[in-house]
Amino acid sequence: MSTILILGLALAIGLLFTRIMKLVHLPNVTGYLIAGVLIGPCCFKLFSVQSLGTVEAITEVALGFIAFSIGASIKLSTIKQLGKSIITITCFQALTAVALVDLVLWIIGTPIPLAITLGAIATATAPAATLMVVRQYRAKGKVTDTLLPVVALDDAIGLIVFAISLSIAKVLAVGGTVTVLDAVVMPLLEILISFAVGGALGFICAYGTRLFKSRANRLTLIIAITMCGVALATICKASSLLICMTIGCIYCNFFKQNAVQLDVLDRWTYPLFMLFFIISGAQLDISVLPTVGIIGIMYLIARSVGKYLGALVGAKIVKADDNVCKYLGLTLLPQAGVAIGMATIVMVQLPQFGEQVNAIVLAATLVYELIGPLVTKIALIKAGEIDRPTPRKRAKELQNNEDEQTLTTPTQGDDKQNMNTMDCSVELTNTNPATFTQNSESNNGDTDANTKK
Repeated sequence: MSTILILGLALAIGLLFTRIMKLVHLPNVTGYLIAGVLIGPCCFKLFSVQSLGTVEAITEVALGFIAFSIGASIKLSTIKQLGKSIITITCFQALTAVALVDLVLWIIGTPIPLAITLGAIATATAPAATLMVVRQYRAKGKVTDTLLPVVALDDAIGLIVFAISLSIAKVLAVGGTVTVLDAVVMPLLEILISFAVGGALGFICAYGTRLFKSRANRLTLIIAITMCGVALATICKASSLLICMTIGCIYCNFFKQNAVQLDVLDRWTYPLFMLFFIISGAQLDISVLPTVGIIGIMYLIARSVGKYLGALVGAKIVKADDNVCKYLGLTLLPQAGVAIGMATIVMVQLPQFGEQVNAIVLAATLVYELIGPLVTKIALIKAGEIDRPTPRKRAKELQNNEDEQTLTTPTQGDDKQNMNTMDCSVELTNTNPATFTQNSESNNGDTDANTKK
């Protein structure tokens, strides 16, 4: 079977699973992973081991755009406004999770390279499930205001920690002795090179988009720059995740009209991300799961406890609100896209433990995506930031939604001028690609020439 046909069928199956996940009220990413497992070599064999090797470029490019979306969610103005408290809480919750996972896995006899790698992956948090709950229930309050920037910064810190930990793990895996050069100098050099390359490409992207007025041309430039970042990472022996994250951060903060363009990018990357998660699920070797059972369970427990305790300690240090201290850690449990991306990199750069890491991370993702949104919802309700809906409130909201749809739906008698006015008044909302939120299609090819007409 040809690779193109396999990819087409994979997308069709992924779309089918979005409907199934909607019926059972689960995130789409969970459905993509399950779909991948079912069509992978371990089940129905639509994806063979050989065909998985031919789609490696798709996973690399998808990882680049996932990292770009993380960087694009880091607004320097927001960080300055919130001050040091957000940075303190983010660092504590991320680093506590790393330390606790490393310690617990080392105690139970896990090989040190494997323990260090899983500890670094433990930092990653999935914005998708968290933002889904916040938006769905319109949560508002101090916990929500703290949660959103913490989630954005968390993955940035996680990528830095991952780069350092993976460098150390690779040395230990081959029986080498960890020196200051291996543990500190080389990882920091890799990070600096990544920031330098990403910063240069980011400025080219931010200022280059001003030369084009068409959304399609601007989209093309973003795609080109991001793909160049992925390729240069291999040439410069740098981190593709850090390079692309830096590109996204620079672009978002130095190009004022980024909201509309990022919305266009979201729509283009949606099927790419769907394929990435389906391929990741297909790479799961089910036969490995029994061999990593204890390690996987301890990873789940240690990471959850580390996230909660780290957020608690960080919030106490900055003297945050009591609700932030109590409930913030519970909202940081979901884990998906970035963690799976890290596991994919481990399979290439640390093949001795790649299968184990991939199996643990994918299994943990399924668990976290099942319980994470529910725990987040309960935490926000306990914090008083989600109203408990009564039947009367539900009926009123439904009536209001119907009234809004009636008011905004054009009638057949509307003339062309009114239709043009309505089209121009549509607001495009920016979403994070990692959230995989389906948006209505926009006119990506609008140009200034069309606007003048």
